[in-house]
Amino acid sequence: MLAGSDTGALFAAGLVASRRLPEAEALVLAGLPTAAAQLEADAADESAADSWAAELEARTACPAHRGRLAGPILRRGALYEPVPDGWLDLADLKAVTVPVLGLHGAADPLSPLAAARHRYAAAPHVELVSIADGRHDGFNDITHRTAAATVILFLERLRLGADLPPIAVREELRERQ
Repeated sequence: MLAGSDTGALFAAGLVASRRLPEAEALVLAGLPTAAAQLEADAADESAADSWAAELEARTACPAHRGRLAGPILRRGALYEPVPDGWLDLADLKAVTVPVLGLHGAADPLSPLAAARHRYAAAPHVELVSIADGRHDGFNDITHRTAAATVILFLERLRLGADLPPIAVREELRERQ
């Protein structure tokens, strides 16, 4: 299984789609950039790209993760840099033959959920899970436990076979009205 977030998700999808990593059995992608996201980044207001507060807000609502990002490990403004040339095309999900789990924040301001839905729809074996009020960094947002649980359930099903048989089924006890 190969996992990636943001441009790491594009890179991972590109490796699998181009068959450069044929041993990958599945992909887990979070905050996958879309062509719409690239257009928005290209047209981003300079003040937003220069605002550390706006960048943190776009990345995550998690105070612990925001604290870690404030340290010296992250280059401020990197979130607004363009996707490397060719990466959007190389990450052609219709060429990915392994199961794909997409995690995407429903409130992702950089890669809108509607555009992500469209991109994921091209994959032959895909599950897209949107995280309510989730921002761009799905693995490190306020709902990181939900993201982790979703990945674990996906991996447990993958262990049973590439067709991802159900292992937990919600039972309806009353008819919906």
